[in-house]
Order: sequence, then structure tokens, then C-alpha cells
Amino acid sequence: MTPDPNAIDALPWSQRFRAYRESLASAQKPGDGVPAYMRWVNRGGARLVAAFAAACGWTPNLVTAISVALSGLGLLLLVLLEPSSWTGLPIALLLAAGFLLDSADGQVSRVTGASSRTGEWIDHVADAFRSPAIHLCTATAVVLHRPETPWLAPVALVYAWVASGQFLSQILAEQFVRAAGRDQTRGGTLRSLILLPTDPGVLCWSFALWGLTGPFAIAYTALATAALAHSAISLSRRYRDLRALDAAQAGR
Repeated sequence: MTPDPNAIDALPWSQRFRAYRESLASAQKPGDGVPAYMRWVNRGGARLVAAFAAACGWTPNLVTAISVALSGLGLLLLVLLEPSSWTGLPIALLLAAGFLLDSADGQVSRVTGASSRTGEWIDHVADAFRSPAIHLCTATAVVLHRPETPWLAPVALVYAWVASGQFLSQILAEQFVRAAGRDQTRGGTLRSLILLPTDPGVLCWSFALWGLTGPFAIAYTALATAALAHSAISLSRRYRDLRALDAAQAGR
């Protein structure tokens, strides 16, 4: 049950935080089939951030803005800084923090009753720009700072193309299935583990290796390959599901 924000506002800050945290703990989205990092790490951390933000009176759109700012700062460092043994860690931290707050903004809207079409639109548009931007900035950084691995720039461009298309496919398919009153088929724990290489959180933390040319190139290429394979499988499955949905509706 969503707590009454007016009643909670009268409480001391620590009690507001506790009330929102307890409410969020009992009102989570299903985790079945969600990539492992997002399911067991990011969502748990996002609950704490969302409770903190709600207790401070932050709006969901403010949380989204902070998320975008953190991701943008991380990408700016990626492009501007010369790679070294230390530059990868702040880049990874900023990208992971941006991803964490990206999961928190929706939780803030739910727990405070501030959900809106505008807020959902802002959240999705921010994700639609951020997802390919990570790879476009990687391609730029490779050209500027990694002349020894020029082949990694085309890998990043393909990764951006796949990420953009997969994001649109997922959003549209989920909207169509939800509008038809059907349940999402998510899978279980095994699927969460299998999808770990496609998890945005894993991608964010892979940039901790940015200062190490070989390890980063291997890790990033492996993640790009996993994303391409997953997208091919996912697009085929989504197409079959929607075709079946169309056939069921036409037969009514």
C-alpha cells in the first residue's frame, strides 16, 4: 500500500525514511527473469536511494535529472581523460550511480503517489538517449585515446545500434502486451543469471577496466557479442509473441 505522503511529512526525517523504505520493500516489481545485477544489486540499492529521496521531498523528475547528470559526467570523463590506471574507476562509479538512480526514480513515483505520464515519458526518453550514448562516447574515446585498438570503435558503434533497437523493441512490446491484458513471460532465476552479460550494470562496471587496454577490449567486445546474440533471440521471440497476440485478437 502506498503510504500517505501528507501523514509521513509530519514525521521526523529518520522515520520518514524508514516508512518509505518499508513501503518499497513490500511493493517491488517481479524479479523473475530480470538480469541478475539489476535484480539483486541495483534494485536493492535503488530502494534505499528512493526512500532517501522521498524522505527529502525530491520529485521523481529530480531523481531522473541527477541520474542523467551522473551518467553524463562519467561519459565526459571517458572522452576527455587520458586512460590511466585510475581513470576507469570514477567512470565506472559515475555510470553505475546513474544506473542506480535510473531505477530509483520510478520507485520514488510509486511510493509518493507521484506517477504521471510525463514522468514516465521523461524517464524513457532519458534512457533512450543514454543507452546508445555510452557506446558512441566509447567509440569517440577509442579514436582519441586508443589508437592501438582501432577495431574497438566499430564494435562500439554496432553496440550502440543494437542497444537502441533493443530498447525500442522492449518498450513497445511490453506496452502492447500490457494493453492486451496479457502477463509478461519473464522466466526465472536461471534466466536472470544467463542474462547477466546483457545487464546495464555489468556494462557500467566494465569501464573500471578502461585503463587496461587489453582487458577492457576483451570484456567490452564480449559484452557487445552477448548483446547482439540476445537481441537476435529477443527480437525473434517478441515477433512470435506479438504475431500470436494478433492472431488471438483477430479470432475473437
